[in-house]
Amino acid sequence: MMLINGHAQTNLPASDRGLHFGDGVFETIAVQAGRALCLERHLGRLVAGCARLSIAAPEPGTLEEECARICDGQERAVVKLMVTRGSGGRGYAPDKDALPTRIVARYPWPQYPATSRNEGVAVRICETRLGRNARLAGIKHLNRLEQVLARGEHDPGQRDEGLMLDDRDRVIEGIMSNVFIHRDGRLCTPDLSECGVAGIMRDLVLEASREVTGQAPECTQLDVADLITADECFLTNSLIGIWPIKAIEEKSLRVGPVARALQKLLTERGAMTHD
Repeated sequence: MMLINGHAQTNLPASDRGLHFGDGVFETIAVQAGRALCLERHLGRLVAGCARLSIAAPEPGTLEEECARICDGQERAVVKLMVTRGSGGRGYAPDKDALPTRIVARYPWPQYPATSRNEGVAVRICETRLGRNARLAGIKHLNRLEQVLARGEHDPGQRDEGLMLDDRDRVIEGIMSNVFIHRDGRLCTPDLSECGVAGIMRDLVLEASREVTGQAPECTQLDVADLITADECFLTNSLIGIWPIKAIEEKSLRVGPVARALQKLLTERGAMTHD
């Protein structure tokens, strides 16, 4: 099911700037028992992303109502919210009078193996590098060609996820996830001031970190060696929740207690789906 500007349809004008330039933002939201998890946080990030791009954001109440319509009766599903700058003529300059397009779409829940959350996943290092641009850093914008290229580098059966580095070989994120390590009693995650997406589950883990580790988390520069030598590593996003990393390329890693504790805590708080 898909709603475009509140109407059940699937047709988008060919002049929409989301199609031409990826000029917009999006959110991917887990649905369980008819409820969109962490909806307020997702809407807050969407509105903030619109502000960063100077797009007039829809009223949160409108998106809440449309999400409720599309989630009704769904035991488990995925909702994707998109806001584009709307239709415009040829050329990059935005039309100041353009009306933003809002899209609320529902998709089936992906069939992730239960072993991914319970036993951990194997990841690889992507050849595709992330470009650095502080003006876009952190935003979940519609330009995702780097992730498309990275996902196309391997067969899905070979590795569960890929780690994306910047042009300085610093680990930034997974193709669809954020990355954490636990070392010396503290949770660390890559600094996203120059590139990468600041995920909702990433924020939740940062907020819950002190309860689990007893120390404040750290956003810092990390390289592959930091991950390989860490006490444990894990991935996060709104659909997978938390996946421990059991291997990076050919290097095996320990699945540790911090990821387990965070899984339990955030599931109990209703931020993560439960099986």
